[in-house]
Amino acid sequence: MPDKSENPAKTQPLHPAYTVTNIQHKVRVLDGKKVSYSSWVKLFQLHAEGYEVLSHINGTDPPSKEDSSYADWKKIDSIVLQWIYGTLDDDLLGPRVAALEQQFVSLKLRDTASIADYCQRLKDLGTQLNDLDSKIDEQRLVLQMVRGLPAEYDVTGALIIQQLPSWEDACNMLQSDHDRQVAREPVTPVVAAAVHDDNQQHGRRSYTNTRSDPSRGGSRGGNRRHGSGYRN
Repeated sequence: MPDKSENPAKTQPLHPAYTVTNIQHKVRVLDGKKVSYSSWVKLFQLHAEGYEVLSHINGTDPPSKEDSSYADWKKIDSIVLQWIYGTLDDDLLGPRVAALEQQFVSLKLRDTASIADYCQRLKDLGTQLNDLDSKIDEQRLVLQMVRGLPAEYDVTGALIIQQLPSWEDACNMLQSDHDRQVAREPVTPVVAAAVHDDNQQHGRRSYTNTRSDPSRGGSRGGNRRHGSGYRN
């Protein structure tokens, strides 16, 4: 009978970030008075390096969502965000919330590069506001998306408001409408103007030729003169 002790299960060591129980014992609260921003940044960077989370604040790209390490990375990233907000004075958080809220309600589709970019920016702003305890649920996210649309999306916007689908479905509905509009390939104003001018010129040429050619009966004066000579 095999000995179970021969292949003991390997356990992953606990990440240092999980050992911090009170961040304010490690990093002083930034209040803009006793603790300046530059001092707070230095303290926070030292703390992040010591607890092996510096990559979460220095711009390092996260692993892809398909990577097996992404779930653990996301948990650690949430802890680091808690550290940041836990070391900011409430008087500093208030203006931050107000600024994010203003960006959220004023963002328009025309301010972004694409439908995907518009949806992503709205979602990111909603996430940041939720992190600051300013509740942005999925329904409000969907309604705000519709409010930022131009007139050509009125039909789809009304349908989204009526159905109140999930955020992902609402974004897909908007993208589908955009794709349909692009596929129509309307005539550009330059081409339309050129066709209009050509038609006008063609009409003028036909009218002039008809009036100047007696054989077509287009010249009333010529016909009267011809008839008058015949009677004489």
